Amino acid sequence: MKEKIRVAMIMGKMVGGGVESVVLNYYRYINRQHIQFDFYIDEDSTIVPEKEIESLGGKVFRLPPYQHLFSYSKNLKELLKQNEYEIVHSHLNTLSVFPLRVAKQCGVPVRIAHNHSTSAPGEHVSNLIKTCLKPLSKIYPTNFVSPTKHAGQWLFGETIANNDLFILKNAIETENFLFNQEVRQAFRKKLGYQPDDFVIGNIGRLVWQKNQVFVIQVFAKVIQEIPNAKLLIIGEGHLKEELMALVKQLNLTAAVTFIPYVSHVENYFQAMDLFLFPSHYEGLGMTVIEAQVSGLFVLGSSELPKDVELTTQYKALNLSAPVEEWVQVIVANRSYKRCGQRETIINNGYEISVEANQLEKYYMRFYENGDM
Repeated sequence: MKEKIRVAMIMGKMVGGGVESVVLNYYRYINRQHIQFDFYIDEDSTIVPEKEIESLGGKVFRLPPYQHLFSYSKNLKELLKQNEYEIVHSHLNTLSVFPLRVAKQCGVPVRIAHNHSTSAPGEHVSNLIKTCLKPLSKIYPTNFVSPTKHAGQWLFGETIANNDLFILKNAIETENFLFNQEVRQAFRKKLGYQPDDFVIGNIGRLVWQKNQVFVIQVFAKVIQEIPNAKLLIIGEGHLKEELMALVKQLNLTAAVTFIPYVSHVENYFQAMDLFLFPSHYEGLGMTVIEAQVSGLFVLGSSELPKDVELTTQYKALNLSAPVEEWVQVIVANRSYKRCGQRETIINNGYEISVEANQLEKYYMRFYENGDM
């Protein structure tokens, strides 16, 4: 076999989001004697673990933002030709059409389109772009990947989802998320919480998709029922100022804590008592899996795929349900006895040490079949 296969990972903007976490998890655990990743990112990326990537043997290449399509394509073409990749793996969802088109022009034999997301009414401009690009999603890839069949079918269609789709779970280091009382006490103290405070958590980019406005609206009602309730929101995004203004408007400043992107989010799960995740849409919803491993009761929206419903500690409500119904579920589970579900999560394919082997086999199959 070849000495080592280098894979060009097309990441777009690295801003500390879930997709980046997934790819980095796989990178840490894949056999790097056989497979190496190089990361192609937009030059306006804000959170880039460059030192870690380089320490693992990878390279980081910065490109003009993909909104500047001509210069983005020109620079990408030069780099792909220079590095002579045999696999390009794009994580840009519907936008993968652009880097994979360049990859085909460069003669890259294996071109993987990886869709992590779907769509929902509300993001009008984004949905218009997705609608225009969806018909092009099958032209340039040679192979198709998604974390769930639902996400794959949404972009690539039913035929590919049923016959040619490789499901790559958003796997995690499950052991890191197991409940730890000492870590819980330390991080609650760090965050200024009292032992009897009831902490509701939310983790995700501060964007419309993640629906933190609704999180705050629900919390405003919860605190009327549970006066010692606290809300912990972790993430960055363009809605941060708007969300902080809403918290101030509702006189919740003393009860709500905003924390920017953190590298070890598992420690913050320990400080929480309930995880609230009412997203408008998700390809999967990685943090919901992580929260269940840590033993939290999770209340999500019915817009999340059924794949996240792995344990009895997960409940979904429709976003059209009254705020009071969400509050009622939260209040009813304020004394939920935390219990880890690691074995269940592993059995459903979310342990990274196992799933990284599956990704390696997937890449190696191209070499063994003579596709590159």
